[in-house]
Amino acid sequence: MRRESAAESGSLVKAATTARELGVVLMLDRALVAAGWIGAVLPTVVLLLIVVFLVHSAFSSVLYNGLHFLTGTEWNLGNLYVSTTTVRNGVKAAQGASYGALPLILGTLLSSIIALVIGVPIAVASALVIVERLPRGWSVPFSVALELLAGFPSVVYGLWGLIVLGPFLAHHIYPTVARVLGFIPFLGGQTGSGLGLLTSGIVLAVMIIPIVAATTRDLLAQVPPPTREGALALGFTGWEAARLVSLPWIRAGVFGACILGWARALGETMAVLMVSGSAANTIPSNIYGPVSTIAATIVALLDSALTDPTGLAQSALAEAGLLLFLITFGSNILARVILRRAGGTALPVGRGI
Repeated sequence: MRRESAAESGSLVKAATTARELGVVLMLDRALVAAGWIGAVLPTVVLLLIVVFLVHSAFSSVLYNGLHFLTGTEWNLGNLYVSTTTVRNGVKAAQGASYGALPLILGTLLSSIIALVIGVPIAVASALVIVERLPRGWSVPFSVALELLAGFPSVVYGLWGLIVLGPFLAHHIYPTVARVLGFIPFLGGQTGSGLGLLTSGIVLAVMIIPIVAATTRDLLAQVPPPTREGALALGFTGWEAARLVSLPWIRAGVFGACILGWARALGETMAVLMVSGSAANTIPSNIYGPVSTIAATIVALLDSALTDPTGLAQSALAEAGLLLFLITFGSNILARVILRRAGGTALPVGRGI
């Protein structure tokens, strides 16, 4: 009887232990599911909160400026030292205030386009060399260098562009380009001090090269070796194999990497502020002229806007931020549409040939 009682007690203890362990497992499972839901929903909630904040803050500016905000070329906070104000559509503004963002829109788009035109070919070529040409002992240091470039603070790029790159281009490169290629629209004329649209685009190109190159490098590493080896066995040169096999295999991913670089260029602030010339009211007459971008203008004028007693200057900056968000969001939607119509995917993965 005692042995049977001991066996029953042992069985009960084991059952209780198993039940406790099962309860712990179920609790951990529920916690994991809850964490997954929070991780999935939180970014969307944060995005919605940011959009609500921008729309609410920009509402007064939208009422006051209307379409003039998109077509006007003058950004002027007005006279902030007098109590006299003007009223339009029920919104008060400082005397002489005018908010036109057309130069900022053009500066943002043009500098980003220049960055893509210069940076993407260099980034893709760098990735091809690292993956398909360099021996492993050399490819690792170059890959590390790419990742280090991606981690540099933007203010360091801006300081380099302001002190080193801009003066060098103004004295040694831009005059030659203007003299030789001046017959091409926007490449002739005065070359300025080196702070302007083209310098901004070059600095942005340097900043997006690590992003595009690192993504392309990882994608090229996923191309099945037999695919490329088969092309070489058929008599393809290394360039032909890269152009006709490797790059088509990852074209959707490369396009996605370009969109990441485009978004980085659109939103870059400090580096552009330091090398663009900060010309918020000027549309450049050539590619060397001073410009400003939406993000750089928000940073440059925020301190002055906070002194506007009517609050319209702050609202105008919020509207500029909302406009930049819409440009970035629209670019991503357009990229996804293009990829789907081309039979690819919006995700950075290879589709195959």
